[in-house]
Amino acid sequence: MSNYKVLVDSSVWIKYFKNGNIHVLDRLIEEDLVCINEIILTELVPFLIHHGHKETAEELNALELIPLNIDWSIVRDYQLINLKNGINKVGVPDLIILQQVISEKISLFSFDKHFELMKAHLNFDLFKKD
Repeated sequence: MSNYKVLVDSSVWIKYFKNGNIHVLDRLIEEDLVCINEIILTELVPFLIHHGHKETAEELNALELIPLNIDWSIVRDYQLINLKNGINKVGVPDLIILQQVISEKISLFSFDKHFELMKAHLNFDLFKKD
């Protein structure tokens, strides 16, 4: 098993659940490279259960969980970097995800435009589906 892991953001999961045609995500799942955190689970699982998709929620819960070790001073630093570079309205959950990806040295798969903007000013691996 590889040490390479990809944290798949809610934006990807939501599109995947709607269309099911993100073939690269299928491949990452098959290769056991996908991981998740409590923020992403909290964004997805209650909605899935509420809409009768308990099995899908259980499958998400079965993924490798990367524990959150939040360093609030780093989260604030990242937000300051964003503001200084004109990147506005980045929510705290995304900043925590960013801090986790950088500190854990894992890749992030997201369709959220904020991560693409932050990539220009912060060093982290933004997984490309191409």
